[in-house]
Amino acid sequence: MKLLIGILALSFSCADAASPVVRPAPDVQFAGAAGKSSLRGLRGQPVVVIVAKNPNSRAFRRQVKNIEDTYRELASRGAVFIAAFSEGGESVSSNVPFVVAKNGPAVAAAYGLTGDFLLGVVGPDGNLDLLTGEVTRGLRVREVIQNGFNVQNAARREQPKGPPPLQP
Repeated sequence: MKLLIGILALSFSCADAASPVVRPAPDVQFAGAAGKSSLRGLRGQPVVVIVAKNPNSRAFRRQVKNIEDTYRELASRGAVFIAAFSEGGESVSSNVPFVVAKNGPAVAAAYGLTGDFLLGVVGPDGNLDLLTGEVTRGLRVREVIQNGFNVQNAARREQPKGPPPLQP
C-alpha cells in the first residue's frame, strides 16, 4: 500500500513539474477577428486584462492613462488589451485599443474582483504573471511582459553542489 501511494505521489509531482503554466489565467470571451475570440486563442501573445466596475471608474481611467505611455512598445510585442466591466460598459474611449469582454460579470468573478479594479498580465504561455488590485505603472506592465515565467524559467541555472572541481 505504501508503495502504491509513493508511486502515485511521484507521478503527480512529475506531472506538475512538466507543466510550464504555473497559474493559468481564466479564459475570457470577446468579440474578435481572425478567428480569435477567447484568451486561449491568443496563446503566443501577451495579454493585459483590466477588470473594473465600468469604463468611467477612476481606477480604470488611471490605469489606461498609465498604459498609454508604453502602449506602442507593448503593441510591438503583440500585446492585446482586454477590458471587462462588472456593471456595464461596451466600449472604451482611449488611445489604447481595448477589446471588451462579452460577459464582464463572469470575467470579474473568474479573476476574483472584490473591489473596483483588477489588473492582470497574461504571458504568451497562458500563465497569469501578474494579478493586482492596484493601479500599476505602464513600465511595470512592460517589465512583467518582458520577464514572464518562460523567460525567468529559462534564465534559472542550477548551482553545482559542493566545492568546485579541482583543475589539473
